[in-house]
Order: sequence, then structure tokens, then C-alpha cells
Amino acid sequence: MYRTSGSPSKETATRAFVALFAQNGLLFGIYILTNFSLTDLGWLDHFAHQETAQPTAMPARVTDVHCDRLDALGPDGPRTLVPGQLTGAYAVGDWVYHDERQVCQVLKRKTAIGRGAAGETGGHQLIAANVDTLAIVTSCNDDFNPARLERYLAMCSAGGALPLVVLTKADLTPDADGFRRRAEHLSPLVSAVTLNACDTGDVARLHPWCTAGQTMALVGSSGVGKTTLQNALTGTAQLTQSIREADAKGRHTTTARSLRRTLAGGWLIDTPGMRELRLSQAREGIDAVFADLALLARQYQFNDCQHTGEPGCAVQAAVQEGSLEQARLQRWQKLQREDAYFNRSAAELRAQKRSWKKKRTKNGRAQAK
Repeated sequence: MYRTSGSPSKETATRAFVALFAQNGLLFGIYILTNFSLTDLGWLDHFAHQETAQPTAMPARVTDVHCDRLDALGPDGPRTLVPGQLTGAYAVGDWVYHDERQVCQVLKRKTAIGRGAAGETGGHQLIAANVDTLAIVTSCNDDFNPARLERYLAMCSAGGALPLVVLTKADLTPDADGFRRRAEHLSPLVSAVTLNACDTGDVARLHPWCTAGQTMALVGSSGVGKTTLQNALTGTAQLTQSIREADAKGRHTTTARSLRRTLAGGWLIDTPGMRELRLSQAREGIDAVFADLALLARQYQFNDCQHTGEPGCAVQAAVQEGSLEQARLQRWQKLQREDAYFNRSAAELRAQKRSWKKKRTKNGRAQAK
């Protein structure tokens, strides 16, 4: 449990701030006139009740994760910390205990947003931690993709955050409400808002999700307006880039995740645009997004129903009567297969590699004949 004793000297805090400011420029300019309490930073009883092995260790929140160091912010100001393990084990938004120089402990996360890592063997990659609301940003144009939104919603639900679909470029279409209804129709979990990201007054409608003590993260494809939203919500001025008019696809502006203070008094995590989103450790999230299908599947008397024509299958009956779209069923099955594939155990991976090796050997012998 955190104790207030052992606070660093003002000189130590000042040196740390100067070093961080030199590395990160205007990013830390917002902290010059503000001293944040733990509550301001999003500290909750969930974290306060976790014991630390070092009574003099101090809590701080991770604002940036680099290859060899962490930037963090606490009541004593910003500082650079040496990670206690590989930086891939940390996420922006994490709470840690430190001894002024090195991380001593990562606190158990309240929420954790993650996805499947690149590569054939998969793995789990953390995106953000201790996020209250995950704002899934898309546009009222060709970027709107129900299958992609369902992936984000499953990732959000699996991570424990509240989903919010933010539909930008609402000023460029006569049917913005139609896009909103389509988004909300995807799952009972969804709340959706349409707005013009270039209108700061319009963007202010998002303030309730990133007010004092609240943390919101932005995710979505490149070019949907995440950086523009970030600028409006935080008062910063990061450069943006235009999209390609032919296919409404954008270019990367944000290249790293970072925790920033919002004008509403909360915190915002912006993330780089995702061209591909693999699900990992998301079985419960998938079932939550497709709750209607999961309920129908449980009505079948056998657990191995593939919903492809087995007698008595309630899922196929719903498709036949028109209450369930075949496309939605296929998207659900695809996400289930993908999550199972990238969540294979080490033993399953070894067995699969042996099977592939045997097949290649057998095929090679057959071709030699």
C-alpha cells in the first residue's frame, strides 16, 4: 500500500523534469504550471490496495514507453525510469512503483487493451492500460467497415473498457445518422456519436468520457481523424495529414502511444493507425459483441456444432427465418477461428509444426517419385 514517506527532494524532481523536457519538448509543457495529485492522474482504490515490497517506493503513471526506458508522471512531476523488465511488458497508462530511478513493480491493471502480435506464432501485444473508455474512431465514408468495428469492439470488451464509436467527417455526408444507427446496430454494447473533428465545439461532446480522473484511448485506422481529435481534446497542435480521396485511406501521423492531459481534466491515449487488427485472448469479448449468436449456440444439445447444417441448430434456423444475417454469422465464426489460432499453447504450436514438417517431407518424397 502506498505511503507518502520518502518523497524525493525538489532538486531531484527538477533535474528529472529538465531531462524529460529536453527529450520530449512541448509534450511536457503542460505540466509546468500544474501539480497533479494521484487522483488527478487516475489513481483508484484498486491500485491503493495493492501492496508493495518496498515501503518507500512511490507510484507514477506511465506516459510513454520507449525501447530502453519509460516516461512516467507522478505527484512529484515527470521522470524517466529504468524498466525492471523488457519494455514490451509495459503499456502506456500503467501504474508502477519506483525508487526514483527504476521501476520496482507494475500494479495490477484495472483494464488492459491488447491485440495479437504480428508473426505466425502470434502472441499478445499490449496497446494501453487502465483505460476507462476506448473510443473506436472511424469515418462517415468508405472507412466505415462493420467487420472491422466488430473486431475493435471485441478487443475492447475483452480488455474491460467501455466502448464508444466516434464517427468523424459527419459534416461531409447527408446521412451521418444512418452511419450512427449502423454502428449501434452491431452490438448492444455500442454507444456512437457523429461529429466534425475540425470543430472544437463539436469535439467537446466527448469531454464527459475524458473528464477528471477518466482516461480515454483513441484507436482506429489512419486518416479517420484521431490526431485532429487529440489536438482538440488536449489543446496540442500535432501535425495531421490528408487522406487519399480515391479510397478514403489515410497516412500515419501518430507513430507512438502517449498519455496526454485533456482540456476536460482527464487523460487521453492516442495510438498509431492500425492497418490490421488481430484478436488475441478475446474469446469473452467476441461472445459479448455477438451475444445473440452465443445465446443461440448454447441452445444446441451438442457442444461441437459448426452451424453449417446440423439438425436442430438454432443458429442456422435463425438464418433461414431471416432474423440473423448469414454475413454476421460468418464474421462471428471467423473471429472465433482467429482467436483460437493465435491463442494456441506452446505444446499445440510444437505439435502443429511437427505435423507441417511431416506433410512437407511426405510431399517431397511423393514429388521425388
